[in-house]
Amino acid sequence: MPHITPLDPQAADPATAATLQAVKAKIGMIPNLYATLARAPAALNGLLQINEAVGGGRLTAKEREIVALATSQANGCGYCLSAHTLLGKHAGLTPEQTQAARAGSGATPREAALAALAKALVDSRGHIDAATRERSRADGLTDSDLLEVVANVAAMTLTNYANNLIDTVNDFPAVDVALAA
Repeated sequence: MPHITPLDPQAADPATAATLQAVKAKIGMIPNLYATLARAPAALNGLLQINEAVGGGRLTAKEREIVALATSQANGCGYCLSAHTLLGKHAGLTPEQTQAARAGSGATPREAALAALAKALVDSRGHIDAATRERSRADGLTDSDLLEVVANVAAMTLTNYANNLIDTVNDFPAVDVALAA
């Protein structure tokens, strides 16, 4: 049972109800996380705005899902691992790429760099050492990419922490937080 219940869109103020309906129109559903964040419209709107911004960046949808999976694994968020496993599949990730991203690795040097950097950002609370930064660059990440990974990690950390606090009821096909052996 969640520690904070989702807001029924019918009970929301008009602006929040409109935001939730826009989410439903865009993705076909109102995920429980979004309905719960609607209890704090600033949190919901902030998440939607950062997602819109990073969605228009240089990283592809597949690359953003790699970052999302690595971040969610590092933060132990089962809800986001479930959601982004599904979203990653739609973005073109194979099951093997999904597992590699969750482990902080990848099928190509660039994919591995994205996942490793996301994991390192979470593990070090953003205090990346020079060797990690230079390894990321050597594996094909530009300065723009490095900063977009930070923005994507920040967005995912918001959702990971919210889900971990709330214990959000998973409305996606469930994925075990433990990595497959």
